[in-house]
Amino acid sequence: MKKRVAIFGSTGSIGTQALEVIAANPSLFSAEILTAHANADLLISQAIEFKPNAVVIGDETQYKKVNEALATHQIKVFAGEKSLIELAASDMYDILLAGIVGYAGLSSTLSALEQGKTVALANKETLVVAGDIVTETIQRRGGRLIPVDSEHSAIFQCLVGEQNNPIEKIILTASGGPFLGKKPNFLINVKKEHALAHPNWIMGAKISVDSASLMNKGLEMIEAKWLFGLQNEQIEVVVHPQSIIHSMVQFEDGSMKAQMGLPDMKLPIQYALAYPQRVRNDFKRMSFKNYPNLTFEAPDVKTFRNLALAKDAMFKGGNAPCVLNAANEVVVDAFLKNKLGFIEMSDVIEKCLSEIPFEAKPTLQHYIDCNFETRKLASNYI
Repeated sequence: MKKRVAIFGSTGSIGTQALEVIAANPSLFSAEILTAHANADLLISQAIEFKPNAVVIGDETQYKKVNEALATHQIKVFAGEKSLIELAASDMYDILLAGIVGYAGLSSTLSALEQGKTVALANKETLVVAGDIVTETIQRRGGRLIPVDSEHSAIFQCLVGEQNNPIEKIILTASGGPFLGKKPNFLINVKKEHALAHPNWIMGAKISVDSASLMNKGLEMIEAKWLFGLQNEQIEVVVHPQSIIHSMVQFEDGSMKAQMGLPDMKLPIQYALAYPQRVRNDFKRMSFKNYPNLTFEAPDVKTFRNLALAKDAMFKGGNAPCVLNAANEVVVDAFLKNKLGFIEMSDVIEKCLSEIPFEAKPTLQHYIDCNFETRKLASNYI
């Protein structure tokens, strides 16, 4: 039987690539739910092509436009965050691809996991903000997370068949982004077009800026902690400019496994949707002839302070990662609107981390309030 897929965030970078995977494997997958925040035109065209059971447009002011466009296509049309949460809890699908960017993806992912669903997680912020609550929900309700981030997919793949071989540490690889090797006197003048020009990956604007500032790698450290049940000390980051080794696991017996391939998000997306099967594809293959040298170096945390701030927040725990994420989402948005400099992003995040009251054992309501208060504080600084 076909695996029914719900794509939350179908018009973003992950969502559009997931639809490419589905289109290439029509006997294996069907798109049952598609959602978008505001890109009504693309959502409409996707719905007409893939004929899902239902679509959701987050921006309620665009409901009429989407509903009228799909009126003759026998596709249910919904709008707003409440609809996202309700459909995430529905029986319309077998696996939910969580591709909504940022904090906004938390509520629908939790809704799915409360129903014991399988979630292919491309939204790292869900675990950064509320990893403890997500983990508790899985343990209580029996749901499952399958990682889609290339680094966490790599770790996940390396762990297959290693149930009796304890992890000593994991090593997340970072490309270094477009500013690898640059110093503050250079970074003070960079603009959004420079940060968006990633040398290896094609990504959305937010994650591209996070990659350029190394915040993305910091968020991935926190995500890995919850995904794989690790201690903070078991997680390392190394800069690997070629982006061929996507991450590594070192086991207690000293052996190390790495997952390798060309930088293409369709592979981890396909792996997550098809798991535990592997599906043949025609993606471009990696050749060592084209990559005779694979290099590694330590990240420059003095220049790229976001990685250090994220690591500190991970070790502190409690609501600190929530503060980190909320402040980062605000400063990245400001940077993309030319309201804040590249280096200044770290300054605002650091101020928020020092001023928002620490909560050692937050509830979900604490996280919601913390997210709101941090965003307000960060916006005031800007």
